[in-house]
Amino acid sequence: MRSRRSTLALLRDGLVLSSAAWTASPLLAARGPKRTTALLVPMTGDRSALGLSIRHAAMLAETDAAAMAVLDTGGTPAGAASAALAAVKRGATMLLGPLSGAEARAVTAAVQGRVPVLTLTNDAAARGPGTFVLGITPVQATTAMLGYARSRGVRRVLAIDDGTPWSTASVAAAKAAEGELSLIVDTAVLTGGALPPGVTPPDAVFVPGGTAAVLAAARTLKDSGAQLLATVQALDYRPDALATLDGAWIASPDPDRFATFAAAYTARNGGRPGAIAALGYDAATIAHGLRLSDTLTREGLLGEAGFDCVTGPVRFRSDGSCARDFAILVPRGGVYEKVAESRGA
Repeated sequence: MRSRRSTLALLRDGLVLSSAAWTASPLLAARGPKRTTALLVPMTGDRSALGLSIRHAAMLAETDAAAMAVLDTGGTPAGAASAALAAVKRGATMLLGPLSGAEARAVTAAVQGRVPVLTLTNDAAARGPGTFVLGITPVQATTAMLGYARSRGVRRVLAIDDGTPWSTASVAAAKAAEGELSLIVDTAVLTGGALPPGVTPPDAVFVPGGTAAVLAAARTLKDSGAQLLATVQALDYRPDALATLDGAWIASPDPDRFATFAAAYTARNGGRPGAIAALGYDAATIAHGLRLSDTLTREGLLGEAGFDCVTGPVRFRSDGSCARDFAILVPRGGVYEKVAESRGA
């Protein structure tokens, strides 16, 4: 129980990243013919600890140190651009990272399509014909949740924005998905209570933000007949939270997949990895497979079969976005049960 609680907390935390000189890691010094990728992460600066955890995770997937250089971005767009240019000059044929949307845009501008970029950001605006966004986006989680809800007969949804960036982007995604999913989506902003005054709950209420907003909605909706919908941000293993959320539908990366990765990470490195480290592992896993099949190219990334990842199976699109499978979790009797899988969100 304790390990599962930790797994869910790690999945929830750290999914949203905001948008100098670079320093090469020791791995960069020993050039080798097998080096075909470069991992761009902050090894110095405010996010150096996060960068180190991503590097540790990536090395679980790519065990040949000569096949993947690790370059320090310093956590800035200028540092990321400099690291990317150095990697390309040294022969890297695919770049993994960087972390933020601003850094990814700087890298895209610097390399100008010479090599594909598999960035870890969840900023969908950073995508492009040669830059692929691997991060878990609000659009993905939202369409997964609403797609499942529609399959269960939900027709009218009230989407509540709690003012956080993830929530605001998710509510916008819900509204944009109306036509595709044949839903009626009303939107409202949270102003102290879970629902606007005088609003009659529809078939379902979608609250994509953090735990406090979701719990408030759950309490308000009790006995109303409306189904509560949420995303990974709502995961909470406190007994009182689980009791309050009982019966809610939550779209999340599969905790069992993450738990397997987390156990391997801890066994080798100690400590506990977060969701961003899992993305680093997934990026390196994808690159490793493509390297072995000699398809470490943009076309390789666009392969129809897609890739089996810790954060959910993914399939990349030509515009740089990806479709990701999510688990649908339901709190029941003090535990989260996986009840379904939402494919291709």
